[in-house]
This record gives sequence, structure tokens and C-alpha cells, in this order.
Amino acid sequence: MRPLRLTAGALATAAGLIAAGPVPADAQEDVTVEIVEFRGWGRNVKLSNGDAELIVTLDVGPRVISYRLADGENVFKLYEDQLGGSGESGWQIRGGHRLWVSPEDPARTYVPDNGPVDYEQIGPGQIRVTLPPDPTFQFQKEMEITLAPSGTETTVIHRIRNAGRQPAELAVWALSVMAPGGIEVIPLPPKAPHPGGAENATAEMFAPQLGLTLWSYFDFQDPRWTFGTKALTLRQDSETDRGPTKLGISTPLGVVGYLNGGTLFIKRFPYLAGRDYPDQGVNYETFTNEDMLELESLGPLVRLGPGEVVEHVERWELVGKVEAGDGPEGAIESVLPLLDRE
Repeated sequence: MRPLRLTAGALATAAGLIAAGPVPADAQEDVTVEIVEFRGWGRNVKLSNGDAELIVTLDVGPRVISYRLADGENVFKLYEDQLGGSGESGWQIRGGHRLWVSPEDPARTYVPDNGPVDYEQIGPGQIRVTLPPDPTFQFQKEMEITLAPSGTETTVIHRIRNAGRQPAELAVWALSVMAPGGIEVIPLPPKAPHPGGAENATAEMFAPQLGLTLWSYFDFQDPRWTFGTKALTLRQDSETDRGPTKLGISTPLGVVGYLNGGTLFIKRFPYLAGRDYPDQGVNYETFTNEDMLELESLGPLVRLGPGEVVEHVERWELVGKVEAGDGPEGAIESVLPLLDRE
């Protein structure tokens, strides 16, 4: 499937995804949108509804720098020495939630996003932030963020537009840098018994259920990982410097959770069966080191022609006062029921 072209009237959904449409004004009347100062940056847009709050940077980006319950802490990691800065020559991690280009490449992926973004409020509780095309690869990044009128549900539409003259193969890569000290839960599909002989089976019964991609610095004996029956878990550990670890998974479930200090951050994302995904076919990756843990969803690979746009949609939610239980098993039992509900 080819991505759709950008028209004068609208940005069309590409890669087979259906984006959430504009929310009626009367359904968003309880969401306030205002320009605020945040951690050294003078211009940021804050969306709040009394239950949740998001802050999106305008001096750099596109980037969601804070997401929290109204009475809670920011669930994202912030790099204190990089806050308030802009105009740096090299890419800055800064923290928060960002938009990248996959597969990972030292030049194409790490294009700096250290300049101001264009900002537009496109509806009550709904904003769009757009970075001008980068001068080298001519990719234009954009996020459209919508906060529900109540509760914490947030929709983030990530877009990449090819503003150049040559086609490019890429995938949208959406990364959330989470604050240290939590545990990630990646649910696994339900188990099924071996079908037995061929006379009792279909081809689907013999097919693999999902795939894993492992990086060279991954170790099955790393105690931060737990491989359970119902889920995988990854614990962020700031106390010991075990170095980075990373894993990718092709998960049809399209949901993960990160539990930290009693607050659960839920990320939902699509899986398009039959499409080619980057990094040996995974639609989700996770990375941790001594500073933070990243939740990374990916769209399928597309060949993006000049003027074409690709989209990737995530839905977020925060749940407060979640009891973790004892160890990874307790976290799994506490978190899985919350990930199952829509």
C-alpha cells in the first residue's frame, strides 16, 4: 500500500492507519489550551482538563515534554542539563516523547530537532506542531495531539512528510523516554497447544505467533528482564550500571505499560498484519540504561514519494494508585487487567 499524498485540504492517513478525526467542540469544552513557560523554555503549549496535563515544547521539537495526572508527577524522564536549550548543532535527547525516522541511522535518524516548531490549535483540546523540513533529508515532522475532555486519554498522531525530490524508504518511530525507577510490562498473546499431527491442523496452527529481535548488547541473563508466561517485563535500574539493553517484538496486541511510583502509563499502537516492519519485522522496541527506559512503537516500512505523508497513531492513558505487588510477577498481575481494557 502506498502512502497517500498531502492535499491542500487535509493530511491523509497513510500506511493503512485511520487517524482520529477532529473532536466536536462541545465534546472538548473542558480542555484548556494555553502558552506557558516550562523549565527554561519560554513558549510551550499546555493542555489540561482537570484530570491530566500535557506540555508540548514550541521552542524545540516536535516533542511532548511532560504528561502527568493533575495531582501527579511527570511520567517522562527529563535531562536537566538540556532543558531550556535550543539551537545546538547536534541532536539532544532532552527527554519526553519524540518522533524519529527508522531504521536507525547516524545521519538520518539523529537530525537535530533543536529549532522552533509551527503551532496551531486546530480544535478545542487539539493542537498541531510542525517542524520545517530538515535541510539534508527534507523530512518534515509533525505531531497532532488531542486530550480528551475528561480522563487522561490522549491521541498522538505522528506524521512524516517527504518534502524532497527523491523517494525514501522509512518507518515512523515514536519514542517515549520514561522516568527512572519503574517496570515495563509487555503482554504476550494467549498460548495455544501444539496441534499434533498434520491431519488435525491448519497452516496457521503451525505458524509462529510473534518474533523477537535482539541487539548485540542484549543478554538473556540480565536480571532486569523477566520472560513470563503472560508477559515480558523490563525493570529500569539506576542503582547498578549494567549498561544498555534492547529488545524488539512483533506484537499483534499493540499495547504496553510502564508502572512507576503507583502511576501506570499505557501506550497503545497498531499492528498491521502482512506489512513489512523495520529491524527484522518488529512493531515495538524497548531500551533501557541507568538513566531511563524507552517505550518505542514503529509503523511499517513505506516508500515515501515526493510530497507524500505517512502517519502513525498512538493512544496514551494514565492510571493512578496502581499497586505493583511483589516483583515482576506482582507487576504483571496488577498491570495486565488494565492493559486488557479499552
